[in-house]
This record gives sequence, C-alpha cells and structure tokens, in this order.
Amino acid sequence: MIFSSWQFILLFLPISFFVYFWLNRQRKIMGGKIWLVSVSLIFYAYWNIYYLPLILGSIFVNFAIGTRLSRAQRLPSSTHSSNECCSRKKSLLVSGIAANLLLLGYFKYTDFLIENINWALSTSYAQPHILLPLAISFFTFTQIVYLVDSYRGETAEYNLLNYSLFVTFFPHLIAGPIVHHRQIMPQFSSKWTLLPRHTNILKGLFIFAIGLFKKVVIADSFAVWATAGFDGGQPLGFFDAWATSLSYTFQLYFDFSGYCDMAIGASLLFNIWLPINFNSPYKALNIQDFWRRWHITLSNFLRDYLYIPLGGNRSGEMRTYVNLFATFVLGGLWHGATWMFVIWGAMHGIALVIHRLWTRLRYRMPIALAWFLTFMFVNASWVFFRAKTMDDAVRVFAGMVDFRSALAPTASIPTSDLAWSGWLADSALNLIPASLMGSIPIYLSIIVAFVIIAQKNSIEMLNGTMNLQKLIYGATTFAVAMCFMFAATSSVFLYFNF
Repeated sequence: MIFSSWQFILLFLPISFFVYFWLNRQRKIMGGKIWLVSVSLIFYAYWNIYYLPLILGSIFVNFAIGTRLSRAQRLPSSTHSSNECCSRKKSLLVSGIAANLLLLGYFKYTDFLIENINWALSTSYAQPHILLPLAISFFTFTQIVYLVDSYRGETAEYNLLNYSLFVTFFPHLIAGPIVHHRQIMPQFSSKWTLLPRHTNILKGLFIFAIGLFKKVVIADSFAVWATAGFDGGQPLGFFDAWATSLSYTFQLYFDFSGYCDMAIGASLLFNIWLPINFNSPYKALNIQDFWRRWHITLSNFLRDYLYIPLGGNRSGEMRTYVNLFATFVLGGLWHGATWMFVIWGAMHGIALVIHRLWTRLRYRMPIALAWFLTFMFVNASWVFFRAKTMDDAVRVFAGMVDFRSALAPTASIPTSDLAWSGWLADSALNLIPASLMGSIPIYLSIIVAFVIIAQKNSIEMLNGTMNLQKLIYGATTFAVAMCFMFAATSSVFLYFNF
C-alpha cells in the first residue's frame, strides 16, 4: 500500500482518521494510541507480513535498551560509581547501535559483501539474495537516534505503547523523515491534538493533494522516459541522453517531494506536524545549500551521528576534508549496496570539499552561474544514482557529450497535411535536428518542470491562512491526480527502495 494508491486514499486513511478521533471523543486516549499503532503495523505488514516480527523485535529490543539508558542517566551516584556507571552506559549504547547496524547490514549488504569477496578472491560463495525488508533503514536510524538521545538524558520515561507509536506512526514509517522523539511524542501528549482541528484537516488535505499530483502526474510521467533511456540498452544520441538524465532528475525530485508532502498532509490530519524534509533543493546555489534542502533529516543524521563523531572540523583542515568525504561515501552506501551509490556519494563528498576550498578564497560567483553549476553537477551525479551498472552510466554520459549526433541532418517532415502548414511551418521544422524530433514532448515537459520548481514550494504555499482560493487549487489538483491514478498503476515511491 502506497500513499498514492486508492486503497490508502479511499479506505485506509479515512478509516484510520475517523476511528482514532472517535476513540478520543470517548475519552479512550490509550485506545486511540493502540489503534494508531495497530493500523501502522497493518500498513507495514501490507507489503510483506513475514517481516512484521522483524520490526516488532526491533522495537522491543531498542525500547529495553533505551529505557535502561534513560534510567541510568537519572540515578544519583558517587564519583567512583559514576565513572563505572558511565562506562556501562557507553558499553550499552555501543552494543545497541552495533545490534541495529548488524541487523541493517545483514539484510542490506550481505549479497554485496559476498559478491565483492568472490570478485577479489576469485571464490564462488553462493549469494543468499536476501529480500530487503521495507523501511529497515528508516526505522533503524530512527531508533539509533532514540538510543543516543536516551544516553544523553534527553528522553522522557516512555512506556512501550508510546515508544511503538513513535517508531511506527505510518506517515513517516516507510521513507522518513527520520524523527527525534521530542519532535513527535510531545504532540501526541498535548490535549490540542486529541480532537479534530478543522484548520489542520484543510491544510493536510491541501498539501496531500499537491503531493499526490506531483507523484502520479509529474513523477510517474518522467519515470517512463527515464526507464526507457537507462534500461533500454541502446546507444543514446545527444538529445536522447539529456532527456534521459533530466527525466530522472525530475522524476526523483517530484517523487520524493510528492512523498514528503503526502506524509506531512496525512500526519496533519491527526494534528501532528512532521519535520520538513524537502525544501526546494533545485534552487540551491551551491552543493552545501543543496544538502541543507534535500532529505534534510538524513543530512542532519549524517552530520550529527557520523561526521561529528568522526571529528567534524575540529582536527584541522585536511581531517575535515577526509571526514566530509567519508561521510558522503557512507551516505551513498546507505542508499544501496552497489558501487554506483558509492560513486555517487564520493562525487558529493568531493564536491563539498571543493566548495569548502572555494569559500576560503572568498570569491562570489554570479547567482545564475552558481545555480547552473550546482544543478548540472547534481544532474550528472544522479546518472550514477540511477544506473544499475557502470556500462549504463557510461552509455548515458557518452550520449550527453555526443555533439556530432546533435548536429545531425534536420528532419524532413511533410507538412502538407497539417492545419498550420506553410512556409513558416516548413522553415520551423527544417530547423529542428532529426534526433530531437522524438524527444520534443519530453523537453516540453522538462521546461514545465523548470517553471514549477522556480515557484513557491508546497510548504511556502501552505503557510498562512487557508482561504477559498487555496482550497479550490487543492481540490483541483487532487481531482486531476485521482484521474491519473485510476488511469494507470502508480509506481512505488523511489525512496521506499532505500
């Protein structure tokens, strides 16, 4: 079940909403929480019920470790026992984090490790081809954050029900955002969230409609062109290659942006504000700014729990560069167990090092040039992110620099049957390279995408008074998106794969 499916929109979400607030109206607050945890687990098990024990086991183990860490933090102690207690706490934290990472590593990287061992040592160990459980990266990272916060004494004394709700709340369960307990649980404890609030309902439906439109109308349309180019196997000319790379660049943008909007919208129906995870990243003027806008909670996680523990910028300039590079290589590997993701992460690590060196020179680049260079780099790096093999990436890049194909003879298209034929039509068509003719619909869509990303984003549109104009706009986009949704089967959100 995905956010853009009719089962979610017409059945799961309305039933979850009405039963939850009905229970709250009956003053059965605990019953409401039990209901939300139950439907969230149903939402998760809908994909593959065999992995339901995995997430339940992960919740129980991490809750037990977090509770011990939290209680140990509040125990009074002498200096001697304090040092001993601190040592035990640190060992418990390390053990908890290691257990989470080992679980993630087993499911996500076993095949990758065996494949590389076979290649390096010329062995032939069998790969188990383990199916990656849905959302394991996100609920693992969420719980690592909880363990670290418990170690620091920043968590309250939660019972198992509240902790389960924090981990499984379905709007953020599958693909984030990666949340801290302090961002979610105080909201569920507030009396202001127990009953429906019309303002939040209207805002939630509005932003959910925008996200649905982005996904099923824009992202899924670009997906067809991106898949044909990357997976087709045929050589690509100049215009086809650029159409392929830009199609995926916008497919990923509107797919992830659409998911983030729908997650925020669904959560708002329950009066819960999720942290913003996507903030117009293609408006960024440098690569650092891009990572402050793209998958914001993941960027914060990598900074707080990887970059800073590695030393951050505290050990000299050269060590800072090494830490930046290592953080993004590991961030790339987090996205998937292939060398394509490692290369993508390494490219961004190098780009951040170059940006840091550039800022030391104190030169200001023209805004238009800064945006163009940032966007072109991001677009190029997405080729490795999308390509399944190095051959696929090389094939796309080869087409992107195949200027000879761009200068191929112009199209010879008869225009006698066209209503607008004549000298002007003949002249216009004869100026168009033959290799561009088949890609004209794609490039028109790409132009529209550039126009859209230059506008206010959905969060900016959401802020302020919910007036009639916004409601009409939201209802219209929802209606159009629903038509597209029923006309074709919507694909899974791309970040569900990570």
